[in-house]
Amino acid sequence: MNGTNAAVPAIVDGVAADLELMRAAALLESDPEAVVRRATAILAASPQHESAKLLLATACRRLGDPATAADLLESLARALPNSPTLQLELGRALAAANHHAGAIAALERAISLDARLADAWRELAAQRHIAGDNLRGDRAYARYNQLVPASQALADAARALSDNRLDAAEVSLKQRLQRAPEDVAALRLLAFVARAHNKYFEAEHYLTQCLQYAPGYAAARLELASELCTQLRFEEAAPHVQRLLDAEPHITPYICLQLQVLRFFGRYADASALVQQAIAENPDDATLRLYYGHQLRESGEYSGAIEAYRRALALQPGMWEAYRSLADMKTVRFTDADREAMQQLARRDRTGAVRTQIEFVIGKTCEDAGEYAQAFEHYARGNAEFRATIFHTPDAISAGVRRSQALYSTHFFAERLNWGSERADPIFIVGMPRSGSTLLEQILASHSQVEGTRELPYVPAIARDVLLSKNPHGKANYPDPVGALSSAEVAAYAARYLQQTQRHRLLGKPHFVDKMLVNFDHVGLIHLMFPRANIIDARRHPLACCFSCFKQFFDRGHPFSYDQEEMARHYRDYHELMEHIDSVLPGRVYRVHYEQLVADPEATVRRLLDHCGLRFEEGCLRFYENRRVVTTISSEQVRRPINSDAVDQWRHFEPWLGKLKQTLGDLIDRYPTFTPRQF
Repeated sequence: MNGTNAAVPAIVDGVAADLELMRAAALLESDPEAVVRRATAILAASPQHESAKLLLATACRRLGDPATAADLLESLARALPNSPTLQLELGRALAAANHHAGAIAALERAISLDARLADAWRELAAQRHIAGDNLRGDRAYARYNQLVPASQALADAARALSDNRLDAAEVSLKQRLQRAPEDVAALRLLAFVARAHNKYFEAEHYLTQCLQYAPGYAAARLELASELCTQLRFEEAAPHVQRLLDAEPHITPYICLQLQVLRFFGRYADASALVQQAIAENPDDATLRLYYGHQLRESGEYSGAIEAYRRALALQPGMWEAYRSLADMKTVRFTDADREAMQQLARRDRTGAVRTQIEFVIGKTCEDAGEYAQAFEHYARGNAEFRATIFHTPDAISAGVRRSQALYSTHFFAERLNWGSERADPIFIVGMPRSGSTLLEQILASHSQVEGTRELPYVPAIARDVLLSKNPHGKANYPDPVGALSSAEVAAYAARYLQQTQRHRLLGKPHFVDKMLVNFDHVGLIHLMFPRANIIDARRHPLACCFSCFKQFFDRGHPFSYDQEEMARHYRDYHELMEHIDSVLPGRVYRVHYEQLVADPEATVRRLLDHCGLRFEEGCLRFYENRRVVTTISSEQVRRPINSDAVDQWRHFEPWLGKLKQTLGDLIDRYPTFTPRQF
């Protein structure tokens, strides 16, 4: 009797009809044709059997006959106008028949009858999105998301994630997606796993899939927008952020993302107005106070920034981000009460994520107190704990340098002489983090002909597109595909770069600074695009530079900095690539040593400006008077006159830098020395 090909039994009475209906319903997923036969038999014996009509209509819709389904359901709806389930099925049938206005009306009727009917909210969201009503569609999906419970499979995966069992979570989630490929909650969790493995583009792919299946899934849209912002792809993130705000304008994470977008595009006044308005509406929100502190710090209003961070801590005593932000302000000194609070916070952290970052902050407090052994212990512990959570392959970086050395030869550039743009607007600053690059940018940005922007993501984005366009399915072998570019393609990429950077040139000056340090890996491509643009290499003593990175926690972007040997290897790779460029393009890259700048600022600045074709201006020596917004963690230092405080700071920690010194090797002795000028 349970087989799909079994004869349909005669329906004798209502009890038999209900029993047969239950058997038919059990076949709806696997064999809707059998359901049609059984439901038809029930209706032959009991023409007014409403549940049989509903089941028959559902089976017809699944078999691709929504018109018949809609006719049956509309007849039923007239007889049973107060059935939310019936209205839901009618909405589904009309949607399948592309009668979207009717579908929306039926679904709205369903939720008016039962506001907790989750599936009706989901279907309504889909229909509103099809109709182009994204705002109301997103709100409908948000309601669905509040009502639908997590499946047991996802609960198990979520527990594995909370226990940092990433591999177990990934296996569970992929098994779930094999059974239900459009499970957006599983896709979102899989994106989390991908991010934890530093597979950012894979995470982006999963989140994009989420939004294809469920455009109103706000949590996935928030995470996609956050991922794009982290990758400095703010132009792509902006529409997602605006859509989130349109649906729910008072949600703090959405406001904070919008602040990042506004600041990236130089709309600092708009960002300030937004955060102040948000604080006025919600004065007890610690996160808003934190972001307000960031804005004040970047604008040079340090007392206000400290007050904002302290206010955030008062509102949320365990807010480690506020402690870290205070630590990044190098002149802030923590109290004993601060240190005790941070120690307690570290002890309470079960997952280790907070404790790891607090280690860096406590390290700074020890360093400020002259407790260098204790400071290094905390720095080392924080680095080791964080390194264990990220994916980084130094061999892959070194292999990329070898490929650059092989591709970029004297002959390679001679064959491509005068390719690209004749424009010399950009001044590229490249190098390692913590090398004095922000100071160089501030000096140049204090010239009347130069505008300071920020770390612009456009050259790395072009490099990524070159790789994908020339080798869409192969392994990542950058920069080899650069060799396959034509002159026209290089010129097109140069034009694209100028067009993208134009939005950051708010002052309309002839030149602007692009301080994306990782562009050292793209100097060959930059030269092809802009053979007349200046490229400045910010160089600092290898031990000073590497240790400064080692004691600084970076949110993302510098995975090499959490291990002494890996840090030194990365410095060597950078150094070797720059040496190679010097050999095949002599004089193309102008080098400024941080120690030379500190030792003789005026002479160094004069030579720098002369190299850039700029006349000397006294304002470049008074760079600390420049009130422009500075978005890096060095914003505080560049608002003070040049001093030598940081030059030999690393020497306090020399006894514990054995691995760093061993791996750097001869680069330490080869680094030039500079004697301070006697005035």
